[in-house]
Amino acid sequence: MPDLTTPQHGPAQPPPHDPVPRAHLRVLVADDNPVVRAGLTALLSGRADITVVAEAADGREAYDAARRLHPDVILLDVRMPGVDGLSALPHLVRIAPVLMLTYSNEPETVREAMRKGAKGYLVHGEFKVDELVTAVRRSASAYESSPGKPSREAISTENLSRMQPDVGQSSSGWPGGRAATPDNSRYQLSTREAEIMDLIASGLNNQQIAATCFISEKTVKNHINRIFAKLHSTSRAEAAAKWLGTAPGLG
Repeated sequence: MPDLTTPQHGPAQPPPHDPVPRAHLRVLVADDNPVVRAGLTALLSGRADITVVAEAADGREAYDAARRLHPDVILLDVRMPGVDGLSALPHLVRIAPVLMLTYSNEPETVREAMRKGAKGYLVHGEFKVDELVTAVRRSASAYESSPGKPSREAISTENLSRMQPDVGQSSSGWPGGRAATPDNSRYQLSTREAEIMDLIASGLNNQQIAATCFISEKTVKNHINRIFAKLHSTSRAEAAAKWLGTAPGLG
């Protein structure tokens, strides 16, 4: 069987300022919305060092395409009909690094995606083109440089056929099915600060938050210092309790 993953041209040269290594990156885009797929494909294909090699409408199509083409990065929507993103994720990370696409940064969803091996996540409507491109490049770079990266040997289609969409998640996305949303207006956190506070409340450490948000750990620490000041807290546990409304005297 011919090797479909071998490029027919030399690698593109990187921009001088870009620290990410220089292979031509082949990307798979999986989203059930054809408009979103087309938009992401157009954004990524505009870069000289990136090619979208396939699109998929659900987790099964994504797996079949990934097993056949072995892309360098997979963009994977969380919620899709049939086999959803979280169900397909453990199978896909054995083939390539995966960036999750979500419509909200629900802490439980983010934590589950990271636990299952996602390199990070992007929230629709909240990232710029350069941020998307940087996330793709860094994910591929980190994967290839990792000495313990998963084997790219594909798992059987039979195993995937037995997968069922994830069920039982709370509508709020909060651990334990908590049906409340943090009151950002109470503490006047910025959008980024609220995002990081959600991740703190979901149990992620600074290194995981930095990887998830594609920022440095130093930037995470700076955000946390500002968050603690606004929440009048001195620890992560105290800040999380106030943020989630479980601290004494709140609610």
